[in-house]
Amino acid sequence: MHYQVQLHRVVAKTISRMNPQERSRIVRALHVLETDPHKPRTGADIVRLKGTKGREDLFRLRIGDYRAIYAVQGQTVYVTDLFRRGRGYSGSS
Repeated sequence: MHYQVQLHRVVAKTISRMNPQERSRIVRALHVLETDPHKPRTGADIVRLKGTKGREDLFRLRIGDYRAIYAVQGQTVYVTDLFRRGRGYSGSS
């Protein structure tokens, strides 16, 4: 099954501001979601996020120091957030 990956405008803007090496790494990792956005495998550290019951299931893709948050609806993967690791875990001590 083939999925279409769509980026939120803020995510697209964040990627466009990265240096070419980081940008290339992020784009390659997001292309992996076109094959199967649900299953972790080599090259795709995917985790279903806890605490999202009652809403669409959210997933996290680890890309080095970056984390991409996304939801899957039908054949479309919506990447809603992209951030450096430290920002996403600021609630822990």
